[in-house]
Amino acid sequence: MARTDNRYEKARIIGARALQVAYGAPVLVETEQTQPILIAAEEFDADVLPFTVRRGDSE
Repeated sequence: MARTDNRYEKARIIGARALQVAYGAPVLVETEQTQPILIAAEEFDADVLPFTVRRGDSE
């Protein structure tokens, strides 16, 4: 399923994942990067992050 996250959702996902990596979470992709934000961005681009976005219903 293709991701359709807008830029705010993407920023939130990458930021949350970068914080996890900074606190010692295992990295999910093979990378040469050392900065958590860059690692998280590579993981996002590789579509390996187990994050889901819940949008509010318009009911």
